[in-house]
Amino acid sequence: MQKLIYIKTSKRCELVDITEYVKSVVKISGVAEGIVNVYVQGATAGIMIQENRDYSVQEDVLELLKRLIPEGIWKHDRQDGNGDSHLKAGLIGPSENIPVINGKLGLSTWQNIFLCEFDGPRNKRQVVITIR
Repeated sequence: MQKLIYIKTSKRCELVDITEYVKSVVKISGVAEGIVNVYVQGATAGIMIQENRDYSVQEDVLELLKRLIPEGIWKHDRQDGNGDSHLKAGLIGPSENIPVINGKLGLSTWQNIFLCEFDGPRNKRQVVITIR
């Protein structure tokens, strides 16, 4: 089964929790045991599994990426000003695989799935959820 979801982002760089969307797709799929792949289409966004309870972890992730890959110093910035966005997305990666166990996402208590926006805000980030 495969489903597309569309996520609106509101900042240039942010982590958007999409776990509930993915859970709902797993539920309607009827798959009891398998794997779900969450993949964002686009060269300036990523998918990450991260802490869901303490928002400071998400802020720390963004701060780390900001320090590692600052804005405005890359060759690609001469074209459209988002060289850092491409590099951050490449570092994080476009997808995550999560096991489906007894019809539910196999995430631990403190894990959620995040769309990592690095070139927003965007009206529509397309995320592909594939369950097998």
